[in-house]
Amino acid sequence: MFRRGFKSWCEEAALNARQHQKLAITAPLSPFVLARELQVAVIQPADLKHLAEDVRRRLLGHHSDCWSAITIPGKRRPLIVYNPSHSAARQNSDLMHELAHILLGHKPTVVFIDPNTDLSLRTYDKAQEEEANWLAGCLLLPREVLLHIKATHISDETACRHYGVSAKMLTYRMNVSGVYIQHSRVQAWRRGG
Repeated sequence: MFRRGFKSWCEEAALNARQHQKLAITAPLSPFVLARELQVAVIQPADLKHLAEDVRRRLLGHHSDCWSAITIPGKRRPLIVYNPSHSAARQNSDLMHELAHILLGHKPTVVFIDPNTDLSLRTYDKAQEEEANWLAGCLLLPREVLLHIKATHISDETACRHYGVSAKMLTYRMNVSGVYIQHSRVQAWRRGG
């Protein structure tokens, strides 16, 4: 599980990121804007000039469902390549996950050169992946945002569209943050039950 204080730190980081961008704490946080602030380049496979055309076609065609996004370590700054064939909500989640690895200072457990593309690729251990998943979820939908969604009776569909997330991500965050159960108890109390 997570080290003591990690979840609270993630919530605080999500609010600080909004504050740094002069956003309301309940405003959506764009991973593209966050990446720019962190000086992380974000590109699509089509932007990789040295990528062989057949590899590009495979990444965007037949194998497009096999990958989401990847961070390529750079000498000066990291580069995130994302899959443009996925939905906007999925792209946001994937990018935020990669940015979470960077924000957390994760070091890849394995770095290898792909012989087909000569790109330096990485993998992280399970604990680092779980931390990145948690932080990414908080960055997209911190507890304050979730409470705001419930308090203002925003529909799930509207919330997903406004915050650029999937219904699955919204439900997940409502559950793991405790907001869903908290809201349900308040509603039951108000009904007298």
